[in-house]
Amino acid sequence: MATLLEDIKKQTDWTVKAFKSDGIELDYSISSLLEIDKFIQKYTKDGQPIKGGRLSKNLGGIIFSISAYIGETLIKNVPNSKWITDDNDPQGEINIAVELGDGTTSWPGQRIIKRIQNGLEDGIYPYGHNLTEKTLNEKFDKSFWEIENQIKPMEPKKPWWKF
Repeated sequence: MATLLEDIKKQTDWTVKAFKSDGIELDYSISSLLEIDKFIQKYTKDGQPIKGGRLSKNLGGIIFSISAYIGETLIKNVPNSKWITDDNDPQGEINIAVELGDGTTSWPGQRIIKRIQNGLEDGIYPYGHNLTEKTLNEKFDKSFWEIENQIKPMEPKKPWWKF
C-alpha cells in the first residue's frame, strides 16, 4: 500500500496530464492556480459538481489529485517547504498539509473543498498568491476576478482523463 507522499507524487503527475488532455498547461507556477479556479468554475454550480461534468464522478479522488498539485506548486515556489502527512489519519487525503519555509501551514485539500462549496470567495489562485507573495514578489493577476463572468458551468463534450 502506497504512502500519502507516494500518492501525492502520482496524483500530481496525473493532474498535469489530465488538464493537458483538455489543452490546459499546468506548469507549477502560482499563476497556474488560476487554471484550477477556471476548472472549478466551469464544472460546479451552487457549490456542487454539475451533473455529467468532470467532477460528477470520483470527486474525492479528483479533489485529492488537485490538492496534490496545489501543494506541489507551493513547495516548488517557496524554499524550504515540505509536505506534512499522516498515513494513519482516516481522512489523510483531505488533511494533507504543506508547511511553508516561514512556518505557515496550508491545507490544500480543505481549501479545494471550500472552493467548490463557496465559489470564488475561496479562490485557489488568490490563496496561493497570498501564501507566496513575500517569497515571489509577483503581481496579482486581476483577471482572476473576471473569471466568474467569463467561465460558465458547462457539460463536457468529450471523455476526460482517459489517456
